[in-house]
Amino acid sequence: MTVFHSISDFKSTRKTIVTLGTFDGVHIGHKKILEKLLQNTADGSYESLILTFFPHPRMILQEASEIKLLNTISERALLLEQTGLDYLIIHPFDKAFSQLTAEEFVKNVLVGQFNIHKIIIGHDHRFGKNRTANIDDLILYGKQYGFEVEQISVEEINAVSVSSTKIRNAIVAGEITLAKDYLGYDYFLTGTIIKGKQLGRTIGFPTANLHIEEDYKLIPQNGVYLVKCSIAGTETFGMMNIGTNPTVGGRNQSIEIHFFDFEGNLYGTEIAVSILHRLRDEEKFESLEALSAQLQQDKNTCRSYLQSL
Repeated sequence: MTVFHSISDFKSTRKTIVTLGTFDGVHIGHKKILEKLLQNTADGSYESLILTFFPHPRMILQEASEIKLLNTISERALLLEQTGLDYLIIHPFDKAFSQLTAEEFVKNVLVGQFNIHKIIIGHDHRFGKNRTANIDDLILYGKQYGFEVEQISVEEINAVSVSSTKIRNAIVAGEITLAKDYLGYDYFLTGTIIKGKQLGRTIGFPTANLHIEEDYKLIPQNGVYLVKCSIAGTETFGMMNIGTNPTVGGRNQSIEIHFFDFEGNLYGTEIAVSILHRLRDEEKFESLEALSAQLQQDKNTCRSYLQSL
């Protein structure tokens, strides 16, 4: 997959089959669209292309919006790359772009830049300035400019019955298993290991502190989770606490991971942490000894859960 960071950076000499959207989460609903896209390009006659946007349009067009996203833009690109896509264009969304009329978008972008043969799109897709154009308008433009329009029917969308909003709500509520069902994969966090207060090692549970640079990334509900990640090519399990560490009077949220079978210096290492299961809420304990005892119990629970998989 080749990635471009602006529409103007891409110019195709071959005909393309296109779909577009924010694709936050790249969930099982999105994958129905992606499957259609790749089926249409399987014989090599056309190239597959996704146009997505960053920042999320709501971040630009709704001043009060504080939307949190399921994926950072790099995570989204990674998930899309795994599909076998030819081209991904991540276009900077701004107010100027939002002012393009529907016909300007079709003529200048779809036809002029993408050399489009077909667009695959949801039945309820709206586009152009103030989102005034719909699928019927797109079909008319297709006839005018010589490209096909294949729409994903309401029946197909309802059969999946999933949306990025539903997944966000599940993660915020700590419903990790439900989120996985909707996503088709374990929800994951990516970040860099930084130095923390190093309190965990004093009670027998050293932790790695995960720093996530992107403040728009959706963080699950505070609590203790069973996690998995790859370190130096080896699958490693552990338990992660998201919260403020109230037992020691903490106030700021942190993400700390205790790995079960790994020892080593991870400072500065970028890792992806897949969340497998939620164990419990974060609690305030009367003493560090009580906290340590609970962590040992959590660890035993995690081991038992892994054995049952």
